[in-house]
Amino acid sequence: MRVVSYSDEGRTGVGVCVEDRIHATPYTDMFDLIRSGPQGLATLRTVIERGVALKEYKLLAPVPRPGKMIFSGVNYKSHMEENPSAILPSYPHFFAKLPSSVIGPGEAIVLPEKECQVDYEVELAVVIGKETRRVTKAEVWECIFGYTVVNDVSARDVQFKDSQMTTGKGFDTFCPMGPEIVLTDEITDPSLLHVASYVNGDLRQSSSARDMLFDVPTLIEFLSKHITLYPGDIVTTGTPAGVGCFRNPPQYLRPGDTVTVEVDRIGHLTNPVVEGW
Repeated sequence: MRVVSYSDEGRTGVGVCVEDRIHATPYTDMFDLIRSGPQGLATLRTVIERGVALKEYKLLAPVPRPGKMIFSGVNYKSHMEENPSAILPSYPHFFAKLPSSVIGPGEAIVLPEKECQVDYEVELAVVIGKETRRVTKAEVWECIFGYTVVNDVSARDVQFKDSQMTTGKGFDTFCPMGPEIVLTDEITDPSLLHVASYVNGDLRQSSSARDMLFDVPTLIEFLSKHITLYPGDIVTTGTPAGVGCFRNPPQYLRPGDTVTVEVDRIGHLTNPVVEGW
């Protein structure tokens, strides 16, 4: 099953996807659906059988304000191809992204200054389905609600200055998310997925998730030893080679650009880039 968050005439809701149509559910907030567990999934099946498709709606970020967003860094072997000086970690590396940076499909990525070095990063994201603490790899699958796509937009000039990771990746609009969440009944093995990014239609990143250094169970097992995850939290899986900062010459986002990030079997997420000065 696939679910989305949407707005319709000023109201927000959660919809379930049926082919190319969106059917409204009784839920007005994605957190409520996630927390409802098996009962919520049963409600979705009823909606699929009896629901009426929405005629007009706007897609929102599927989880508009996650409690936590924990992003995996340097998690693809291909980093060595674009940056020979990169040091691949021997255990998972994480950083936090600010929930206030989340935007949905079609919303604008706002560049903060004229002379800024803003980059794109496609990432497969895991949506946590229940409280998760000290789980084993085998138990991880029971803790996942589904998967979505994020763009870890990054101001490299800030990020690389005095290691300002939180600031450089936490600007408003720097976390496009969507277009939908695909539940685990449709994606049983995320390592089979393929991720890609495009700027103005030009392919920039393309990789199988099999190229990850640490797979989804390893990431969440490691993380849950230290941090309790809650329903609706987001954990990402890193980005492959092809980002703008390691190109020769570097290719950063400029006003008027359009960025698309995609994960097969989930969908593509497109956002325009505008000036914010």
